[in-house]
Amino acid sequence: QYNYIPTYTGPGHASIYTGTTPSNHGIVANDWYDADLQRSKNCVEDTSVLTIGGAKGNGKSSPRNLKSNTITDQLKLTYNDSKVISVSIKNRGAILPGGHLSDGSYWYDYSTGNLMTSSYYKQSLPDWVKEFNKEKQPAKYMDGSWNTYMDISTYTESGPDDSPYEHLLPGKQKPVFPYDLKTMINSSEVTSTQLFPYTPFANTYLTDFAVRAIDGEQLGNDEVTDMLCISYSTPDIIGHAFGPYSKEIEDTYIRLDRDIERLIKELEERFGKKGFVMFLTADHAVVPVPQFLTDHGLPGGYFYRDEHLNELDLILEERFGARLIEEENNLNIFFNKKLIDSLKIDLQEVCAFAQNVIGEWDEVKRVFTKYDLTAAGVNDKWMDMVKNGYHKEESGDILFILEPGYLLKSKPDESGEKGTSHGSAYSYDTHVPLLWYGAGIRTQDIFRTIEITDITATLAHILELQLPNATTGEPIVELLK
Repeated sequence: QYNYIPTYTGPGHASIYTGTTPSNHGIVANDWYDADLQRSKNCVEDTSVLTIGGAKGNGKSSPRNLKSNTITDQLKLTYNDSKVISVSIKNRGAILPGGHLSDGSYWYDYSTGNLMTSSYYKQSLPDWVKEFNKEKQPAKYMDGSWNTYMDISTYTESGPDDSPYEHLLPGKQKPVFPYDLKTMINSSEVTSTQLFPYTPFANTYLTDFAVRAIDGEQLGNDEVTDMLCISYSTPDIIGHAFGPYSKEIEDTYIRLDRDIERLIKELEERFGKKGFVMFLTADHAVVPVPQFLTDHGLPGGYFYRDEHLNELDLILEERFGARLIEEENNLNIFFNKKLIDSLKIDLQEVCAFAQNVIGEWDEVKRVFTKYDLTAAGVNDKWMDMVKNGYHKEESGDILFILEPGYLLKSKPDESGEKGTSHGSAYSYDTHVPLLWYGAGIRTQDIFRTIEITDITATLAHILELQLPNATTGEPIVELLK
């Protein structure tokens, strides 16, 4: 279970590998508003570094925004000869697991179709990575088609293939199998490298790279433990577009099972069943498409940001004599502090007034001010989850959460609402798988709440390491007996 909000990719990866929540590691969202820069800032943005192995500008990323150590950092601190390699389609999915001391964190370049990195890690790509990129695997896959791995009639854990709740990929008239990828590219403005992550072949691509990394970096070839981190981004990318009840996502997971099977067999052949330990989890889960919920008589809907914020700003202007909202990001509202100071208005009074207004909106469950979240002694599940996701430097002045089944959108979509997302405090976003396999892991099911921060606390014991500096999780003792 995730024990904070928002349940997004950046905070998820950071929390898994640091063993603590955004309140400590500082990755409060994928992007947040930076008042000093007067713009949104990505969680792994680093303008001081250069692109290595990709298109110019696509590599300005590093772990410098991560405020605490990862389990991978702790491994490197403890054993100087240990190696840490991480890979993902998304830059944040590679960078945050690899930590500050990674020997190589690689992510996908949507412009070139290569795996790339930044000068934070290296001045040039290793030869084995260059050789892998020369194979141009994405282009080869995109020259073919994507059809179901098995007979579509056996896909009983999903809804109809032609669903009104799914986005259309470029070059398609209906969201149905098969996907003739070459024809789709030729009939749209999207490039093959841009569309590739929307296919399950991107998972196979990452698996191939991970296996290649074992040889390229000589992982597991000595007595010192190495760590290989793989973040499969495509289930999220396809899930956003098609939703959790789509044929596309069911086929993606059927195929991902085969990729993971291949990876396990590779590890067992190389190192034996007792030569490695692996865990598998997710950086967040997902809400069903809200339009699908409401059409089936279930609670849910959309919170349209633009109209609500405009309403709030008008009410603030009527009360305080000026429009005071500077930005909204991830259900965080940032007020214009300079304007508030110039008008000699008390920020806490503005927050309390806005809190009361927001609390009356039907789609909103709870509202908290920054002052609520820094107060001690309150025992409230929803507030605690918001507190765990709050950091004073990156979070807003007001934070609120929506009712179950609701999603944030800027404005209504005239063509109909499609696709879905995540980020809430509810079980559909916070409950994820956690599987362990390998040396010393006996067969068992554990029927109790395990928090996402407990993974690193457990790994520290398995690896005989000191806990990373900000870890707040507890070890899963059942695995250690």
